[in-house]
This record gives sequence, C-alpha cells and structure tokens, in this order.
Amino acid sequence: MLVTKNIKISDILKGTYRNTFRIIVVSILTYVVNVFLLNDYLHFPALVPTVLGTALAFFIGFNNNQAYDRWWEARTIWGAIVNDSRSFTRMLTTQIPVNFGNETWVKVLIERMVKRHIAYLYALKDHLRAQDEKYYLNYIDPKEYLDHLEGSTNKHNALLQLQSKDLEILLKNNIIDGFKYMQINDMLTRFTDSMGRCERIKSTVFPTTYRYYCFLFTWIFIITATLVTSDIAGYWSIMYGSLLGHIFIIIQVLGQSLVDPFENIPTGIALNAICRTIERNLLEVLGEENLPESEPVVDGFYIM
Repeated sequence: MLVTKNIKISDILKGTYRNTFRIIVVSILTYVVNVFLLNDYLHFPALVPTVLGTALAFFIGFNNNQAYDRWWEARTIWGAIVNDSRSFTRMLTTQIPVNFGNETWVKVLIERMVKRHIAYLYALKDHLRAQDEKYYLNYIDPKEYLDHLEGSTNKHNALLQLQSKDLEILLKNNIIDGFKYMQINDMLTRFTDSMGRCERIKSTVFPTTYRYYCFLFTWIFIITATLVTSDIAGYWSIMYGSLLGHIFIIIQVLGQSLVDPFENIPTGIALNAICRTIERNLLEVLGEENLPESEPVVDGFYIM
C-alpha cells in the first residue's frame, strides 16, 4: 500500500516504460503504414478518434471506479479486523472474575486464545496472498497443529473452530457467564464474517471482458488518432498518438492495479503491516516485552 503523496519520476518510469515503448512503436508503425500504403486510398475522419476517445473515457472511468470499490472494501474489512482483534483481546483479558483470574490454567487458556488469534490473522493473510509462509506456526502448539490444522484446507477457519471450543470450556467451567459468552462469541462471528468477505473478493474474478475491451479499444484509438493527425501534422502525429495513448493506457493500468487488493504488490492492501500491528498490540496486552519490529516502509514509498 502506498504511504506517500509524492511519487518519484524514476518510479513512474519504472512502472510505465514497457507500455510507453509499445505505444511509441505502434504510433510509428501506424504513421509509416499510412504514409506509404494508405495515404492515397483511405482517409480517416476526425470523428472516429473523437467519438472513440469519449466512449473510452467513460468506459475506463467506470472500470476504475469498480476496481477502487473492491480495493476500498478490502481495506475497510481489514480495518474492522484491527478493531475487532483489539476488542476480542480486551474481552478475554478483562472479563475474567477475580476469583478465577489467578488460576494458572485459566491464564494459559486465555493466552492461548489470544496467540491463536494472531495465528488466525497470518493464516488468513497466507490464504489471501496464495503464500505458504506459515508464520502462524509461531503462535500455535505443534500438537494442536498436527491434530487439527495439518490436513485442513482452510486453516484460518479451523483456528476459529478451536477458539470456539476453548470459549465453551470457559463457559462450562463458569469462568464467564452466558452474557459474556455471547459477547465474545459474537466477536468470533465477526471474524468469520470478515474472513468470508475477503474470500468473496478474492474468489470473484473481475470481468475479463472489461479489461480486454478496454485495452483493445485503447489501441484502436491510438491507431486512429495517429492516422487522423498524420495528414495534418506529419511525423508529429507520432508524438500526438503516443501522448494520447499513454494517457488512456496508464489510467487503465492504474485502475487494474487495484482489481486484486490482496496481491503482494505496492498498490495492494498492506496485509503484512496490518497483521504486524495487531500482533504487536495483542502481545503487548499479554505483557510481552520482546515485540516484533514494525513492518518497514520500502524505499520510503510503500508497505506490504
């Protein structure tokens, strides 16, 4: 996720030079073909790129709006996960009656549930990014992993299942009453809901027809704009076609970079940083002193 308002020219060129090169090549070829093959037989009216450019502007604008909506929904979901994680930990660590608070097994169970929640976050992150870092193994018991998680195809959901079982233990031993049980269980339900919303975004493919036709019509626009201006501006039409094409292509590429918000790219949601922030907050509540370092900013430009 980008964390600065200022973008270096070198970063812009690094991300756009391939498209810029293709646009220039297409504009040069179009100009050459027009001058040596088409000029005596065919003349394109200026209405063609004018109408096509207007239609493209609306089409790409709608496309980018939908892409940003996906990105913003993903960021909103993880913002809710941050707040819910803090609330969940606060409930577990503060709603235990005083007469039970000093019992060792209760403290162990509460600590296990908090750390298991950290494991849930990292397991969900691995799933959304199609990674297999298994950082969550640092926060669950090896035996628990072998018994309940190793063969699971949805490890983050399996971890929530274990949380629910431990919550039942607290209720059956009268460590918490029914009202507190419902409050904490509601938090587990919220985590399930957030998990499902993330999975929906990841599994719902952005319509490929939008991407395909946007690029197709943009290249047609570049060609027709170069053809129309070549009769008036000569070889300068190469620059005009390249400039106009570059604007449309780059705007479209920027929108497409937001379509998959969980991808491990600079414009994606900073899942590493968000998980690390929650991890630090929850460990601090447990009284841990050796907290992991915050996720660093890469090149002063973005965090992952």
